[in-house]
This record gives sequence, C-alpha cells and structure tokens, in this order.
Amino acid sequence: MYKRLRVTDGSRMLPAVIRNYGYADFEGLIALQALSFPPPFPPELWWNAEQLTEHVTRFPEGALCAEIDGRIAGSMTALRVTLAEGERHDWASVTDHGFIRNHDPAGDTLYVVDICVAPEFRKFGLGKWLMQSMYETVVHLGASRLLGGGRMPGYHLVASEMSPEQYVEQVAGGFRKDPVLTFLLRCGRLPVGVAADYLEDEESCGYAALMEWRNPFKS
Repeated sequence: MYKRLRVTDGSRMLPAVIRNYGYADFEGLIALQALSFPPPFPPELWWNAEQLTEHVTRFPEGALCAEIDGRIAGSMTALRVTLAEGERHDWASVTDHGFIRNHDPAGDTLYVVDICVAPEFRKFGLGKWLMQSMYETVVHLGASRLLGGGRMPGYHLVASEMSPEQYVEQVAGGFRKDPVLTFLLRCGRLPVGVAADYLEDEESCGYAALMEWRNPFKS
C-alpha cells in the first residue's frame, strides 16, 4: 500500500503518506512508541526489532505507517486469525505477545495488534486514515472483518456504578465519551462484546471492548 494525502488539524495542512512499513523504519517505529506510550508505561512493552521483523516478514500487508516530512508519525499493525463468534481471548494470546507468530494466512479476521499516533500529530486524522487503510486491506484480501480490543480508559471512573457492558453501551449510544472507544466508533467500528482480563490496564479495569468492522462485500 502507498497513498499520498494532505492532512489538516484545522489550521495547518501537511503532506502525508500511508504505506507499509519495512526494516528501514524500525528505529522510527520504536521512537514513535516511546512518544505515544510515555512513562509510567513500561518501555519493555514498546515494539522491539524482533517483533517488528516478524510483522514485516509474516504479514507485511498488515504493517502500516503514516509518514509526515520523512518522519514516522503513526502506525497500525494487524495479523490474520480465525476466531469463532464470541470466542474468549486476550491480547497476549491472540497476538502472540505482539510477535504474531500465530499469523494464519487463511484467517478470516484481521486482528488489530496496535495503533498509535505521535501526540503532536493527533489532530491531523492520521488514526482514522490508518484505520480506513486497514479496512481497504480487509477488502483487498477478501477477509470477513477487522476486529480488535479497544481500551476503555474512562471506565475506572464509573466502575463502581455500572458493568463494563453498560459502560460500552452508554458510549456507543452517545451518552458518554471515552478517549478510545469514541474514536473507534467514529471510525466505523462497532462493539460486539467485552473481554475481561484482556490487558493489564488499570484505567480499563482489565476490560476491553471488542470492536468490529465487517467487510461490506462479504455476505
């Protein structure tokens, strides 16, 4: 994939590129992770060269980045898997701890491993462009859907008042906003369930909303 864009934050317009990332981008991708997930996020959980090598060799179509002025400003990674409807899973098991060695070339689901955008570029719509580009990859490969666990960082504020399912329902209904789930909804992803013990994430109380986009060209 390679597409040239012009993106804006409402006051500036900048040229951008969405493309597949490769070996030459590893340093920039790791630097992006450091910017996107600063302390107290543990640095050992940022991408490393071994994981990135697996991404670009096992499933290069699912390794996307956004570039502005020659700098990696965002990235999104996916793998192909086959999951039964409602099958219980967590991030570590479904993504092989981010190494994607369990990638199934015939899998009917593109599963989101990670998406991030550098803080200074978050008002330029790069996350939405990356998501749209991954939808195009789903269609191009003839897969059935894009799926992934969305963090629920606002849930801890109301966890004593409602279940995670009720929280997701309120966000999806527009009665409440969540920094991650609201973004995913705006990108066209819809909630299809809630996974417990999905990731060590205090803000989400360990839960994640399973957010899906269906390929409209598949019955």
